[in-house]
Amino acid sequence: MALVLGIESSCDETAAALVDGDRRIVAQRIASQDEEHAPYGGVVPEIAARAHADRLAPLIAAVLEEADVTLDQCDAIAATAGPGLIGGVMVGLVSAKALAMASGKPLLAINHLEGHALSPRLADPALEFPYLLLLVSGGHCQLLLVEGVGEYRRLATTIDDALGEAFDKTAKLLGLGYPGGPAVEKLAREGDPKAVPLPRPLVGSKEPHFSFAGLKSAVLRAVESGEHADADIAAGFQQAAVDCLLDRTRRALDRIDTPPALVVAGGVAANQTVRGALEGLAAEHDMRFVAPPLPLCTDNAAMIAWAGIERLPLGQFDPLDVAARPRWPLDPEAEAVRGAGVKA
Repeated sequence: MALVLGIESSCDETAAALVDGDRRIVAQRIASQDEEHAPYGGVVPEIAARAHADRLAPLIAAVLEEADVTLDQCDAIAATAGPGLIGGVMVGLVSAKALAMASGKPLLAINHLEGHALSPRLADPALEFPYLLLLVSGGHCQLLLVEGVGEYRRLATTIDDALGEAFDKTAKLLGLGYPGGPAVEKLAREGDPKAVPLPRPLVGSKEPHFSFAGLKSAVLRAVESGEHADADIAAGFQQAAVDCLLDRTRRALDRIDTPPALVVAGGVAANQTVRGALEGLAAEHDMRFVAPPLPLCTDNAAMIAWAGIERLPLGQFDPLDVAARPRWPLDPEAEAVRGAGVKA
């Protein structure tokens, strides 16, 4: 049975994991950097890269020890090669190259977004291709038709900011600290989602793309006005975001033959209100709704190892001189979208 060591270091989570071909997470370790970045209200790239360099080797050693295996017993080494903060990506990829060279094992340079895209299949053996994927994280907000490993057709992307970043910005404006997504979700439970009039950018527009910059600006004005309770602002923001996701996903479904499943992945997929709304949308279209377990929503090495497992039988290995990439679209042939950020 295949066994792959996965390494993730694209942002502020240092992680290593062993996953086998039977969809079993044999061992994993994640070192959070929340404490280091909390004073700044967001991720500081230089601090993140240094933390990855300090923590990665001990994490890998701990994972191998927990599983009671040696590097020679692994079939391949998989590591995030982008997109992400380039300093952190380089730390993980260089480490993977060294391990692959020392052990003579194949190297798998994984697109971080592909890790998210395939992670639901790690937890759900019944999930088959194709499926419609809503990828929502701190750096990305996209709708993709996932037709196979390495086969992605982008239907929509954000023309400015990602939803996860908007959650973090809202949390910062409300003084909730970092990471912001869970804090906003918690506070929103105490508020009235209708109390604060907030916009739904692009809702009703022809193209299924996303936009959250205007929503962030409206939240800023609501906070500065002093007229609204923080809980109401949080609830209003979260509901506006959900309404945007539903409308944009419906628009994308109008453009394709309805696939068997609607899948959500990425950090924002951990939000229970988002999950519940998307589950209702899937039911409207007679689709299965699939979301990864909460630990697989945020950045983790298990999803990177699993992407490696998916690629192994296809022989999709990478040379040791493969480069780290700060930007790496899943669908490089997708038509450019005016206003889309470089991560789109």
